[in-house]
Amino acid sequence: MPVADRIATPQGKRRYVRALFATIADRYDFITVFLSYGQDRRWKQRLVAIAAPSAGSRALDLATGTGDIAFACAERGARVVGLDITARMIELAREKQRQRRAPSLQLVVGDMLALPFPSASFDLVTTGYGLRNVPDLAQAIEEIRRVLKPGGQMLSLDFNRPPNAIVRGVYLAYLTIVGGAIGWLLHRDADTYRYIPASIRQYPGAHGVAGLMRERGFSRTQYHRVLGGLMAIHHAVRD
Repeated sequence: MPVADRIATPQGKRRYVRALFATIADRYDFITVFLSYGQDRRWKQRLVAIAAPSAGSRALDLATGTGDIAFACAERGARVVGLDITARMIELAREKQRQRRAPSLQLVVGDMLALPFPSASFDLVTTGYGLRNVPDLAQAIEEIRRVLKPGGQMLSLDFNRPPNAIVRGVYLAYLTIVGGAIGWLLHRDADTYRYIPASIRQYPGAHGVAGLMRERGFSRTQYHRVLGGLMAIHHAVRD
């Protein structure tokens, strides 16, 4: 069954994404660097610079992966929780923390659609490549708003869905071809990384995500174009 069909419903996408990230966890850092032309860490540092977490503030990094954004926030003195639905990702983040002697932070397995925290718990919520992967985008934004304090910030780095049809077509074709080749080389499954363009096709894009944030109680919602608009960093404040 084509990837697009397998992620066409929330239930299908939930199953597919959980299985996918369990499969690719040990290759995750390599893939994010490769597909971003080596710019992934710089984009994450830019997100953290925009957030400017203060010493002692409480921050939550969702879809934390191996923890890059969480560690960067902790280095600025924030008290950080990194959450990911994939247990292997959290294991890798903990190993990275030990190897780098990174600042203390809490790393937990959990679901973005049912965050295990009281309301108004955090000053800052961040995510890298998280919103595009959830089965229910609106619910994820609502959960983020719930755990943020009034005036708290939300920042998200993710692929964009270019509005120009020609640019979008070339972009998605590139990701499909390259993703298929990498998937075959690393996993003997060409569909493994074809999930990325398939998920972008279903994604409302930077403008649409900003609209959802406004509809669900965020103000001063904006996004910064990255890589000529092929990527975006959203920045919003909870009312």
